[in-house]
Order: sequence, then structure tokens, then C-alpha cells
Amino acid sequence: MRHILVLLAVILMAKLTVAQTVEVCKTCPISTLKDGIAQAKDFDTIVVKKGTYKEHNVLVNKPLTIIGENYPVIDGELKGEIITVTSDNVTVDGLFIINVGNSYTADYAAIRVKNSKNFLIQNLVLEKLFFGIYIEKSRDGKVFHNKIIGEAVEEYNSGNGIQLWYSRNVQIEHNFVQHVRDGIYLEFSNDCVIKNNVSALNVRYGLHFMFSNDDSYEDNTFENNGAGVAVMFSKRIQMFNNIFKENWGTASYGLLLKEINDAEIVGNTFENNTIGINIEGSNRINYKHNTFSNNGWAIKVKGACYTNIFTENNFLYNSFDIAYNSKVNDNEFDKNYWSSYTGYDLDKNGIGDIPYRPVKLFSYIVNRTPETIILLRSMFIDIIDFSEKVSPVFTPDDLLDNNPQIKKLTW
Repeated sequence: MRHILVLLAVILMAKLTVAQTVEVCKTCPISTLKDGIAQAKDFDTIVVKKGTYKEHNVLVNKPLTIIGENYPVIDGELKGEIITVTSDNVTVDGLFIINVGNSYTADYAAIRVKNSKNFLIQNLVLEKLFFGIYIEKSRDGKVFHNKIIGEAVEEYNSGNGIQLWYSRNVQIEHNFVQHVRDGIYLEFSNDCVIKNNVSALNVRYGLHFMFSNDDSYEDNTFENNGAGVAVMFSKRIQMFNNIFKENWGTASYGLLLKEINDAEIVGNTFENNTIGINIEGSNRINYKHNTFSNNGWAIKVKGACYTNIFTENNFLYNSFDIAYNSKVNDNEFDKNYWSSYTGYDLDKNGIGDIPYRPVKLFSYIVNRTPETIILLRSMFIDIIDFSEKVSPVFTPDDLLDNNPQIKKLTW
């Protein structure tokens, strides 16, 4: 008899805890998202029907799944933050969120996830925003397939598209971000994966991260952003198969590396940037299978860059392949293809018979006196570059690729 009573109690508890579906619509008994959340129980699903709901400061403080049907509009009326998630195990899916409030003292977001884990933010369209998706002190979550379109014109009064702060193990995939300050921004956020995103036409950076270790960036496109991509003060970063292109301007680059150590930069394309990669204070980085095409400078190496390896990369029709501001070289260049290599291959083994010297004297001069760039195509420049190649005085005499490839590399 006791076993039967226990079984009945278990069945009753199971029935009581079965998740229910709560409908929200303009003509339903529950007509606002706030009321839907208030009346829902843990692990219920809230279905928001098509329509416009003028709401802000919506607090999701219990485990729920919120699904928009045919993209209902959540209009914050420029009054502040719109949705804030503070519970674990929350899904927000399929909403059209607009009109986030602007502030110089608070980072209002279309949707903020705060002190939470196991969250899923997907299939959202965010417009007329300050910050888009803001992940704060959260972990083990996913940000998938969102479209974030801002109206940013200047840095000081605009926010970022997707921002992570003190977060861990977050996947950011298949998002489209444009016209914000920084497309994707990470600070103190480790073990994250940023994959298959497009970040373009942003005021400052397509991607910007600082003090964030052990992150992976794969198959993303960063195009036509104000200053490109900035990577600073981080360790053990992997950047695979990304595209950095059309980042032009006097202070622009495809990728800035500052104080980065023990990283892998493999299979990326740097095309039509003022500078492909600008490197400062970065060590023990492996650059492999990258293509640098039609950039002003393919790579600018500034101070304190040691034991980096550049191998099996393509350098194609850049105005300058390598800029170097020191006569001391502790980096290795080997088995790269250089379109400006004029050597020969008498033994037909695919490797040039004479080493290639990628740092030209004129590059050294332009680094110190930018105005001399107007002489780029003159015969005089060809002469001084040839003289430096024969007898290096101003450029590192040991900065050589001893095995330059005769044919463009394919992988």
C-alpha cells in the first residue's frame, strides 16, 4: 500500500510540474509579455502572437521559453532597457525588438542576460538600438542567428551589437551585425566560440576583445568597418578562416594585435585593407595559410614582437609586404609565396634559389615620413630598394625567407 501511495504522489507531482503554454496576444486574457511572465510557472512556454507590444523593463526571472510567432514587435519606446534575463535556463526566440533607450550613464540593451547560465538567444531582429545583446556575468549559453541593425554615426553616443562582459563558454554563431559601434565586443570573457558571423559597416571595430583568453574565432567576415578588428591583452586565441576586407583609413587595419601571446592565426584572408595585420607586443604566434591580397601593408610589425612564425602564407600584390621598425629580428619567415619575388628556380623544386627580403627600404622610410608615399612608383624608389637588398643597412639583415615559393600556395 505504501508503494502505491508513493507512486501516486510521484504521478501527481509530475502532472503538477508539466510545462504549460501561455499565449500572449492583444485580444487574449494575457495581453502583455510582462503579464505572461508573471502568470507563467517555471519551465513554461510563452507564445507571443503577432502584433506590437509597447513594453520595456521586461524582467525574465524564472526559467522560461519565450517564442515569438511571426515576429511580434516589442517596442521599448526609447524608455530604457527592454528585456532583462536573470534566471538560468531561459530561451528567447523570434522577437522583433526596437527602440531601446539611449543613455550616457547606463548601457541599455535590447536584451540583457545577467548572472545566468544555459541561455539561448536566437532568431531575434533588433533595430533602433543602443546596445543589442548584452551578456553579463553569464555562462554556458548560445547567441544564434540574430540580425542586429543599428543607426550609429559616432562612437560616443552608440553601443555595441553583441557584448560579453565577464562571461564564459558562450557560443556566438550566424549573427549579422552592422551600423553599431563595435559589432562584437568581449571583455574578460573566456572559452567562447565566435563563428560564421558577418560584422560590417560599424563605426569602430567589426570585432573588439580585451583580456579574453582561450577563445576561438572561425569563418567570420569583418568588412568595411571603421578600424577593422582589434585584439588586445589576451592569450591562446585561435583565429581560423576569417575574412578581413575593405578596412580603409589613416588609422585602419584588417586586424590589430596588441599584447597577444601564444595564438594561432590560420587560413584567414586579408584583402584591400590599409594594413592587413598591425602587430605590437605580441609573441609566439603561428601565422599559417593566410592570404594577404592588395593591402597597403600586408603586415606591420612594431616593437616587442618575438618568436613569431610566418609560414606558407600568400603575399599577393600588396604595396608593401612587411614593415619593420627595428634592425633586430627574432621572427621566422619561411616557405611563403611573395608575388614580388623576382628570383629563379633552376633546380625546378618549387623553391626560389635565392632568399627573399620582404622588408624594403622605402617601407622603412614611409614608416618614418608618411608623406614620402607619393614617391611609391618612382624609379628612384626602385634604385634605393635594390641597394638595400644588396647591402642591408637600415633593415634587419637576417629577416629573410630562405625558401620562397615559386607558385601561389593552395590548401
